[in-house]
Amino acid sequence: MDTPPELGNFLRTRRAALRPEDVGLIPYGRTRRVPGLRREELAQLAGVSVAYYTRLEQGQAAGASDEVLDAIARALGLTPDEHRHLRNLARPGRAARRPAARPATAGAGVRQLVAAMSAVPAVIVDHRFDVLGWNALGHALLAGHLAADSPDRPAGRPNTQRLFFLDPHARELYPQWEAEARRAVSSLRLAAGEHPDDRRLAELIGELTMRSPEFAALWSRHPVRGCTSGVKAFHHPVVGAMELSFEMLRLPGTDGQGVVAFSAEPGSASEAALRLLTAAGGLGGPGQEHGGTAALVPDGRTG
Repeated sequence: MDTPPELGNFLRTRRAALRPEDVGLIPYGRTRRVPGLRREELAQLAGVSVAYYTRLEQGQAAGASDEVLDAIARALGLTPDEHRHLRNLARPGRAARRPAARPATAGAGVRQLVAAMSAVPAVIVDHRFDVLGWNALGHALLAGHLAADSPDRPAGRPNTQRLFFLDPHARELYPQWEAEARRAVSSLRLAAGEHPDDRRLAELIGELTMRSPEFAALWSRHPVRGCTSGVKAFHHPVVGAMELSFEMLRLPGTDGQGVVAFSAEPGSASEAALRLLTAAGGLGGPGQEHGGTAALVPDGRTG
C-alpha cells in the first residue's frame, strides 16, 4: 500500500463526511462545489494553516507532530481506531526493506490450546488474515468445503478475507453479508495501515480490488474499525441458522497473530446447532484425528 496517497484519501473521505453545521460552523456561500467541509474549514477547526493541511492531504506528512495529528483527529471526529490509523498513515516508520518474510507459523502451544477447545470453533490467523490453523469445529463452521489440512500448506493456505469476498459459499454462510463485508474491509484497512511495507498484504488487497467490485467500492470509502469482538449470524449448510459471539484473542510476540473463537449463548438454539455440527462431523475430543485437529497438536506443523 502506497502510504502518502492513502493518507490523502483517508483525510478526504472523512472531511467529505462532515457538514459545517455538524461541527458548529455557519455555512457560507449558496453553493458548495465539494461535499462536506472545505479544506479551509477543517484547517480552521484544527488550528493549522490551510497550506499545511493541504500538504497533509497531498501525503506530505513528514514532521507532523502528535499535537497536529491529534487536533486534526478531533476536528474530524475520528474514532480511536481511526485516530490510530491516521497516525499509522502519517508516520509509517519505514525502515530499510526487509527480505520477504517466511510463511508465518503458529506456535505449538497455541495449536495445542486450539485443538483442546473441542466444543468451541476456533481459528488461528495472522495479520493478513491467513489461516494458520483451526480446530475441527472451526474448520466445519467456516470452511468445511475446503481440505481440513489446507492451513498446513503455505502456498494454498486459506485467507478469511479472500474466502469472504471470492468464495461463493460465503454468500450462503453469512446471511448479513453486506454488514459483514463492511466489518471485513474495516479490519483490513486497519491492518494495512499497521503494515504498510507488507508486500503480500498489498497483493491481497490488489487481488480483492480487481476481482470483487463490492470490495473495491467499500475499500474506496476507507472504513477503519478494529473488530475484535461482536456477534455474527451464520446460515450453515448442515445445521442452519446460528448466531455466535466471537472474540479475537491477540497472541503477544507474534507480529499480529490471533485466535478467533466463537461461542453460543447457553441454552440457545445456536448452542444446540453447534452441538449438532459437532455430531454431524463426528468431531470428538482433542485426541481424535479429524480435520484440522490432528494438525494442531504439538507434533504437527503449520508451515
